[in-house]
Amino acid sequence: MKNPMHASLSWQIFRHVVLMAGAAVFLLPFVWMLSTSLKPADEIFREGFHLLPQHWAAIENYSKALTQVPLLRYLVNGIVVCAGILVLQIIVALPAAYCFAKLQFRGKRLAWGLVMMSLMIPFQATAIPLYILLYHAGLLDTTAALIIPFIASGFGIFLMRQFFMGVPNDLIHAARLDGMSEFELVWRIMMPAAMPALIAFSIFSVVWHWNDYFWPLLVINTADLATPPLGTMFFKNEEAGTDFGPLMAGTVIITLPLLLFFLSAQKRFIEGVTLSGVKG
Repeated sequence: MKNPMHASLSWQIFRHVVLMAGAAVFLLPFVWMLSTSLKPADEIFREGFHLLPQHWAAIENYSKALTQVPLLRYLVNGIVVCAGILVLQIIVALPAAYCFAKLQFRGKRLAWGLVMMSLMIPFQATAIPLYILLYHAGLLDTTAALIIPFIASGFGIFLMRQFFMGVPNDLIHAARLDGMSEFELVWRIMMPAAMPALIAFSIFSVVWHWNDYFWPLLVINTADLATPPLGTMFFKNEEAGTDFGPLMAGTVIITLPLLLFFLSAQKRFIEGVTLSGVKG
């Protein structure tokens, strides 16, 4: 008869090996990116596998990344765009989610069905109508063109609504008895209660829009308005083609803020995703 403790230990070892193998597969492109950012040009395409460079070119590559193109400006543009989108999404998503979770009104089921339907439509399908709309509004090649199309987030409304479904109705009734309006209730009661879900949504939103290449490429022509992914296009040498060392160094710098942001909010992110599980 098998020892239950032995079987349990074997399963834990197997599970951790599988998880570590999966983590290695996902981390490999980032490790390779970091390795390439440290190598001189003649080593990048050299035959054989060399994780560490034989001749270090880190200072040269990272200096070029910061001086060959205005990378810091692109980072600032990315922060402005992501922060603007996130703030406006929260302003729209929180009241909408509260209405869907705690209020009864005519057309609620239809409106909720439209929100859910919006999650099934890829952004690329609506890109051309949005482009034409911004063209007629005279907003192409502006920061507003990068922000306005993303103000309403169906995913944000869905995530917040799922969290609000778990907030006790007695808490809301007590707040109303204390004289709070629905507007005050959303921002003074529901928002603090939903902070884990809000942080989880913030990570999703920031990562998505920080890495977005398609939409900025479509609506931005001025280099000074470029976001970080769009800015990586400019690491080119007319004679030698793409300068991969500085390109990878710039990509490391662009990725670093997202990594720090996620690590700082990791605990709340896991709580938010867990507590926002599907409720009735």
